[in-house]
Amino acid sequence: MTGRQQNLIEEGGPDKVLILTVAALVFLGVLMIYSSTSVITYAMQKKQITTPLFYFKRHVLTIILALAAGFAAYKAKPDLLGKFSPLLLIGSMALLLLVFTRFGISAGGARRWLRLWPSTFQPSELVKLSMVIFLAWYLSRDFFRPDNFRLFLLPVAIMAVFAAVFMKQPDFGGTLTLGFITISMLFLAGARLQYLGGLVLLLLPAIYHLAHKPYRWRRIVSFLNPWADARGEGFQLAQSLIALGRGGLGGVGLGRSMQKLSFLPEMHTDFIFSIIGEELGFFAAGAVVAAFCVFFLKSVRIANRMSEKYHYLLAYGIALMIALPAIVNFCVVTGLLPTKGLPLPFISYGGSSLIVNFMAVGILLRLSKGEPPRQVKDRLREIIDKKKARRNVYGVGL
Repeated sequence: MTGRQQNLIEEGGPDKVLILTVAALVFLGVLMIYSSTSVITYAMQKKQITTPLFYFKRHVLTIILALAAGFAAYKAKPDLLGKFSPLLLIGSMALLLLVFTRFGISAGGARRWLRLWPSTFQPSELVKLSMVIFLAWYLSRDFFRPDNFRLFLLPVAIMAVFAAVFMKQPDFGGTLTLGFITISMLFLAGARLQYLGGLVLLLLPAIYHLAHKPYRWRRIVSFLNPWADARGEGFQLAQSLIALGRGGLGGVGLGRSMQKLSFLPEMHTDFIFSIIGEELGFFAAGAVVAAFCVFFLKSVRIANRMSEKYHYLLAYGIALMIALPAIVNFCVVTGLLPTKGLPLPFISYGGSSLIVNFMAVGILLRLSKGEPPRQVKDRLREIIDKKKARRNVYGVGL
């Protein structure tokens, strides 16, 4: 028996490197949220926040809730999640539509959140995980044929329905993320390149049309040269680059950021990586990037160890779901992509993203245990059943 076969058959513990990597990122997030919100700024006063521990306390409470959600996901059987994935999608859609009722909350010109104590919840985050589980289950079924166009269209149609609701909020970044996950998992499942190429060509005019909305187009133009309108559309990116530049190699010191004093908007959410670069420096920021690389590579390794297609696609889908927002966030704060509101997983303040990501990690850790392949378990059951039948007929012991 080879080493790989033994890994597939023998059940072990969850991946320790994965646990330590996520724990390190979460700890850094707690530290930086406290640091970035430890001073009452003018923006915080406008929100009637009068204590420097407001965001810190809520974030710690969210971590406790996220740990509970992650543990529940870890204990749940992945096959059971797949079986009920259509219901998960329906429930996610119901929550997504609730945003447009009196339970929804508007902020910054968008309506994406539900009012839930003690904070808010963004259903689009749950939609991404539900979609990953459903796609992994659907694309691994015996009835799915990669060369069947009608079977290819079903997940695309589901994605399009969710994307339409996302754009109603509007949530352009969430729409692109969901589309990328769907296309990537179809590719991993072996869908024909002609179908995927045709889908991408079909989506390009729609993306072009959406990008030419006046406020989005201004963001794109400002991204190309933020200093041309450093007090307008290019303000966030300009302040982010100033923060990273001030940090240099070693940083200005924990808690000594100047950009958090109402200069850099969203410094504890979308632009927290800029504060890391300013206070802790280039080496610490590089370590954060390296940690996400370790997370992704470990997730891919777990996926490649899976003998069942469903487990393989599920692990890959979770890896993409968490790695993509991290890559986009890094690119946005460094000026490589237009400004888009995507939090940095495990680090940024934001309950919805943290809870859903912990659930995803819980599923991934369950897969990392290396549960026996179904065909091995079925074969063992067949042998036991035959021996029991022989004992009943001939009186021969097991």
